[in-house]
Order: sequence, then structure tokens, then C-alpha cells
Amino acid sequence: MRMSDFSEELLRPMTEDDLGETRALSGTGMCFPWLQKHIQSVVTGGKKEKDFAQTTSACLSSIQEALLKHQWQQAAEYMHSYLQILEDSDSYKRQAAPEISLQHALYLLHHGMFDDANRNLSQAETWRYGEKSSSQEVLINLIQAYKGLLQYYTWSKKKMELSQLDEDDYAYNTASQNMLNHSWKTSINLCALIQIPGVWDPFVKSYVDMLEFYGDQDGAREILTNYAYDEKFPSNPNAHIYLYNFLKREKAPREKLISVLKILYQIVPSHKLMLEFHRLLRKSEKEEHHKLGLEVLFGVLDFAGCTKNITAWKYLANYLMQTLMGNHLAWLQEEWNSRKNWWPSFHFSYFWAKSDWKEDKALACEKALVAGILLGKGYRYFRYISKQDHQVLRKKIKRMKKLVKKCSIVNPGL
Repeated sequence: MRMSDFSEELLRPMTEDDLGETRALSGTGMCFPWLQKHIQSVVTGGKKEKDFAQTTSACLSSIQEALLKHQWQQAAEYMHSYLQILEDSDSYKRQAAPEISLQHALYLLHHGMFDDANRNLSQAETWRYGEKSSSQEVLINLIQAYKGLLQYYTWSKKKMELSQLDEDDYAYNTASQNMLNHSWKTSINLCALIQIPGVWDPFVKSYVDMLEFYGDQDGAREILTNYAYDEKFPSNPNAHIYLYNFLKREKAPREKLISVLKILYQIVPSHKLMLEFHRLLRKSEKEEHHKLGLEVLFGVLDFAGCTKNITAWKYLANYLMQTLMGNHLAWLQEEWNSRKNWWPSFHFSYFWAKSDWKEDKALACEKALVAGILLGKGYRYFRYISKQDHQVLRKKIKRMKKLVKKCSIVNPGL
């Protein structure tokens, strides 16, 4: 196969047959779009050398596909061409070798070939061509960090083995020392990368896990705090989740937990931790937190993915009554005014009343109570649910009617 023919074959547009075959072979393979962007930046030094990037990427994909199909001869031919591309390329293009090796290592990791991945990463780590740029430095740190992840995997297995041994056993001391050696290597490989602004979730989690295991709570807290709050790092919900869970394990004061979740709320108001955030706000002694607690519940239920969350509806129903009994009608009106034009059809249509009652009667009752408080006893959702005759829920529906009569914000005379 000539080089020009090979490049044309790699760069031709994919047909539907090609795409279908790729999907079937790849399954749930790893996808790292952020890495691909970084790789192109490193390879070209900011220049638009797309042909080379496409060729090498397609070449590596072809090698992987051939291996999956057990087409060994074709895989060998592709590998030969791949090496020839690197050998024939100019200085910018030769810098692609560690990036491609990293991609290949990720592929091996995904398929559980840890030893092969480690060898691949070691080769990529030692690759040198010309002067090292700052972007190449980041890439080398990334390669070393992936080696660190492999070492962390080994360390985790040793930790599990250690937990099954008696502390007085000689084997315990040996295993403990082996773990310590692995943690030292791992921390060196992980530490450099997580100081560079970026999204490094798996590396941060691994490093913090080891720090906590060895009792370095201050070090773990510092890493997580910097990862969440350093302005040089991109906004990342997971950074705040990791910090919150760490502080929770430390039994940090409620105020500290609230301050972390408040930022997460601003980034992802529908996150599952928002119900926990609501509970913390509800227990606070500050009135501003009680007001925010109402806002958080409305915010969660603004999202389609949360409409069936019975806990959220139960919390809202109870908190609406608590808010009204606390003489804070203004809080409720502030939240409702921005939603009264779209929540009725979004949550409380006749269609949803029938559907909810059929699928989840307990959910329908909680929603009906909220609908009655916000829209009045004559509104279609509340009216449909309140007319249902259900032996088990009869008392609940009767109580719901009394609460709506007492707490509805709609003027009964209108």
C-alpha cells in the first residue's frame, strides 16, 4: 500500500455502512473530546495542520478496528504506515508521537489491558523531539498522571487486601509497606498535573483518597479547596461535590456545608444534592437561609428530569405550608410570579393528573396538594385527584382537601 493511497483511504468521508460498523465494534468505548482538542493544539503548536492530525487519528482508529476484528495482517500494515507517517513528518508532526501513544494507552485502559497501557505510557513519557514547549510539558504531565492512575489502581487493590489481614500478622506489615511505596510513586505522578488549571476529576479523587487514607486531612482539604475555588480553574460542579463530601466526612459545621452547596446550586440547580441542601437550609437559624430553601425547591422542580421526584414534591408541599404559617407569603409570591405562566401546563395539566394518578398515586397526591395551594381547589389537577375514590388513600385525600382550604393563596371568591 502506497503512502498516498493510505492517506486517501483514511481521510475519505465515512459512509453509513462504515458508521454502523464502527458503532458495533466500539460499543461504549472511551471518548475524550477535550483530549482531542488539546492534542491538536500540541501537535500543531496552534497551526492548522488538520491533514496530519486527521491522518494519524484515523490511522490509530484503523489499527484498533483491525485488532478487534482479529485482522492481524491488516493491523500490521496500518502500524507500519503509522510509523512511516511519524518518520517522514517534520518537527511539528513528530511531536504527535506522545499524543497518539496517549490515545492508544486510553484505548488499552478501557479494555482492561493495564500492563500494555503502562508500557505505552512509559514510552510516551520518554519521547523527546526538539525543544520542549509549554504545551508539551502539560502533555507529559498528563501522561505521567495516567501512569499515576494505574499505580492508584494497584494501590487500591493492595488496600483491599490489607483490610482483610490481621494487623498483628507479619503479612500486614509487608502489605502496608508495599502500599506506601505505591502511594509515593502515585502522588509524584498525580501532583504535578492537578496544579495546572483544568478539569482533572479522576486524578484529584485518587490523590485525595490516598491522602485521607494516610491521615493527611489538611493536605486533602487544601487540594479540594484549590480545585473548587481557584479562579484559574474552569467552573466544575464535581469540584464542589468532592469538597462537600469531604467536609461532610469531616463533620464540618453546617454553615460550611451550606457555603459549598450554595455554589453548586448556582452551577447545577437540579443536582440531586439540592434536596440535601434544602434540608441544611431548613435547619439553619438564619431567615435568609429559610427563604433560599424555598427557592431551591422551586429551582429543582423547574427541570423536566425532576418532575417525578416525589421527595421534592413532598418537601415543597410541606415547606409551602410552613412558609405560609410563618407569615412569609411574599417569599412564595416572589417564586410563583415567575412561574405562574408556565408551571400549570408543565406540571398540573389534566393530562398529567390522569397520567400521574395511573403511574404513581402517592406522587399525584403530593403534586395535587401543591397545585391546590398555588392554584386553588378549582384547578383541574387538584380537582381530578381530589375526586378519586381510593380506599388506601381516602384519608390522605381528605386531609389534602382540608389543607388546601386552609392554605391556598388563591382567593376563594374569585
